[in-house]
Amino acid sequence: MQLLVTGGAGFIGSNFIRHVLQTHPDWQVINLDKLTYAGNLENLQDVADHPRYRFVKGDIADRVLVERLLTEGVDVIVNFAAESHVDRSIADAAPFVETNVNGTRLLLDAARHHRIAKFIQVSTDEVYGSLGPADPPFTESSPLAPNSPYAASKAAADLLCRAYRVTYGLPVVITRCSNNFGPYQFPEKLIPLTVTNALEHKPIPVYGDGMNIRDWIYVEDHCRALELVIAKGRAGEIYNIGGGREIANLELVRAILDLLGKPESLIEFVPDRPGHDRRYAMDVSKIRRDLGWEKSLSFEEALGQTVDWYVRHHCWWQRVKSGEYKEYYERWYDRLKPV
Repeated sequence: MQLLVTGGAGFIGSNFIRHVLQTHPDWQVINLDKLTYAGNLENLQDVADHPRYRFVKGDIADRVLVERLLTEGVDVIVNFAAESHVDRSIADAAPFVETNVNGTRLLLDAARHHRIAKFIQVSTDEVYGSLGPADPPFTESSPLAPNSPYAASKAAADLLCRAYRVTYGLPVVITRCSNNFGPYQFPEKLIPLTVTNALEHKPIPVYGDGMNIRDWIYVEDHCRALELVIAKGRAGEIYNIGGGREIANLELVRAILDLLGKPESLIEFVPDRPGHDRRYAMDVSKIRRDLGWEKSLSFEEALGQTVDWYVRHHCWWQRVKSGEYKEYYERWYDRLKPV
């Protein structure tokens, strides 16, 4: 099987590519990534020369490039490519609409033209909006009620995927995942930001009262879920993916500081984000029942492993924070196989 993985140099995409290459000796991967600020080829340095892996620098909105790649016998598209940081979407929604909506539309058109066997749209629980403290978790039939420009752009992409399934019969599967954490996550996100700031003895910003609740999943368990969706997921279906572990942001930050032996005095409360969703929670009974998925680690085990990874990989996150990671692409460009 040959996969076109878009956005594969990002956090989840790079972990997914590594997982696929390790567990499926008969799967090949083309990684198409624009290398915006969150795309980092150092995330995949250990597989850069793998015989079943190829990196292509490019935009999912580049129709000619996407069409050319699909002529190479691609069976499955896994679309991770997205602008994904809520704060950035509040500052400027335009890149989110261009990549997350128009880019997805162009991918769908190309997939239809080349009769792709399966199109996996990797989405987010944020399309569902916010839950009250006593509300049941989101199910696949929960209404879409996005509250940020980022979430709205992902909801729009999901609806395009649904329309292409109904109108054209395109074999689209949508996955909606809760907050991921693990190795190689860009340090603007809560867990790596907390770990790295604590290690540098810098303040750790916490929005509002810190009681916004998120459902967290270890990135490796998300990758295993996507692997099952590729192998067994039914076209036209939506699958929620979550860790089943709700925790308030403040409680999470305190847990990380405890693991690192750092003082809570590093916590700095900052003004809340506009339109900040109060709570997310995911009902994952469908993917468990239909595909047999289960998470491999408890939240506490996975958090401990994640914190330890950042402790042991100072060079990686210091280079990301300083911006030096951007030089990696230029140094390795001549070694990359041409399109």
